[in-house]
Amino acid sequence: MIVPMKKYSFLVYHAIYIDFLENLREIGVVDVIEKQLGHVEEHSELYEKLEERKRINDLLKLLKQRFPEGLDQAPVDTRIQREDLLRRFESILSEQTQLETKIQVLNREISNLSVWGDFDPQRLEQLREAGCRLDFYFCPRSGFKTDWEEQYRALKIADSGNAVYFTTFSFDGQQPQIDAEHLRWPQKSLSELQLEVSALKARRLELEDQLKTEALNQYPSLLYQDKLLSDQFNFSKVLIGTEKAAGDKIMILEGFVPCDREDKLKDLLSREGIYYLAEQPKQEDKIPVLLKNNRFARLFEPITKMYSLPNYSELDLTPLLAPFFMLFFGLCLGDGGYGLLILLAATLIKPKLGENTRLFATLAQVLGFSTVLVGILTGSFFGVALESLEWSWLKGVKQYFLTENNFGAMFGGYHPLMILSIVIGVVQILYAMCINVVKISIQVGFKYAMSNLAWVVLLIASMVTFGLPALGVTLSVPLTYGLYGLLGLAVLIIVFYNSPGKNVFINVGSAIWDTYNMASGLLGDTLSYVRLFALGLTGSILGSVFNSMAFGMTEAMPGWIRWLAVLLILLVGHGLNIALNVIGALVHPLRLTFVEFYKNAGFEGGGKAYNPFRKSAQTS
Repeated sequence: MIVPMKKYSFLVYHAIYIDFLENLREIGVVDVIEKQLGHVEEHSELYEKLEERKRINDLLKLLKQRFPEGLDQAPVDTRIQREDLLRRFESILSEQTQLETKIQVLNREISNLSVWGDFDPQRLEQLREAGCRLDFYFCPRSGFKTDWEEQYRALKIADSGNAVYFTTFSFDGQQPQIDAEHLRWPQKSLSELQLEVSALKARRLELEDQLKTEALNQYPSLLYQDKLLSDQFNFSKVLIGTEKAAGDKIMILEGFVPCDREDKLKDLLSREGIYYLAEQPKQEDKIPVLLKNNRFARLFEPITKMYSLPNYSELDLTPLLAPFFMLFFGLCLGDGGYGLLILLAATLIKPKLGENTRLFATLAQVLGFSTVLVGILTGSFFGVALESLEWSWLKGVKQYFLTENNFGAMFGGYHPLMILSIVIGVVQILYAMCINVVKISIQVGFKYAMSNLAWVVLLIASMVTFGLPALGVTLSVPLTYGLYGLLGLAVLIIVFYNSPGKNVFINVGSAIWDTYNMASGLLGDTLSYVRLFALGLTGSILGSVFNSMAFGMTEAMPGWIRWLAVLLILLVGHGLNIALNVIGALVHPLRLTFVEFYKNAGFEGGGKAYNPFRKSAQTS
């Protein structure tokens, strides 16, 4: 559910305003209404803090990659100066960047020089002083002319297939004018360059070790500085955005407080003697949203937040979608063995996770348990169809598995899971439409929801009136006439009262348009739920295929080699199948929730998360 909010307005004398903000931040219950500040760059104090936070966050990302896994973090050093800490890290990173640039340049020189071999450039200088000029060239293989060998004493040094590298000798001190690329005179030998690169790489390793040591020792302190700077930024933003009155003597601040946390605020206001006004928020206010659900529904809040928080004036759909999402995941994955693996893995890893991530392990346990139940219902375990096994303990239950062999004839040759998926879709869509009726009634009044309610009544009454007789169920005459009367009343409301307060022609036109949308939309929405059956069936078939491959392809193998091959095929095959099916079992239920369910429930979204003005936990 969405926690009710109260809007508070505070009038504070300017001399005590800073202390009041500090105390307000300590209790951490007020979501302050931020005033428009324009561009952050216009406020130098905010801009500087924002730039400094960017420096810290960039560093944190780099250091996180180098933080040794499994080691305890050093204690936070609150005495260290933030700028000194930043300069220490940035100095190491700057030297690393310079080293990388030098190494790249030298590697290019080594690559260019390697074709000529390792020689001492001083010897070339001695030749030049003795009157012998030596020049280095390369050209395309087809461009090399053999008469250069005679005319310029050209000597081929290397032939790469596409290019020829050669030298020329002259004794007149003049560079030969030939159609080839003249190369720079080498300043260092190949071995000298390689030694220089080795030294730079050694220094690079030293810096990397130093950075890892600093990361281990100072990462928590850097994280603390980031949180501290974030608190300062938020405090400054609230201070700058405060409205002033009475010649800047009175500071006016507004914010929202959850009704169940008002006591802390009232105690503070009473102690400080602050004048305030508490009132119910207005419809036009941008009211923050705080969700409060039971332990089961809370597991599915990340799914709600993945799409959008509900706005304050509508219903929180989290507890309403939770059972369906759990069922959808189980149907899409569909195999009891896979569900059991997820359940065991989540159970084993859960104690090792932090408080913030433990919720996801619990969610995985719930989804794994749901899959186990579906696997028991359908008789599928690691791709094995349990109904096909001749085990004595299965004889009494095999006929109850929801399979085509057991129940196909009852459903006219259709797979029972396909019928079940469509039934679940119809139920959820009607359920969503009922939620929309409640939502509209709360927001604008019941009369505006009567048309939506009439559609629900029309659909349910039509299924009973015409669907049950088609299945061979005989309805009594009074019940039949009663259903006809209900259908007629629903049609009248849909046609003549779908837009209360508007004339009859607008209502009739809207009814025609709504009927078209309802007919086309409901058909498409209902058929979308067939994916629950299709994905589950695909996973079971693939699992069965890998089982057949493991035992069929290895029949000719001897003894333990065969069982090793069987184990390898099963591990790889089922591992791949689980990975693919888990992705599908997450994506498609999300799609059914965010499209079919949200659309028919009239979900608007766009809610702003409740974000109280408070100190970060690491700095409080």
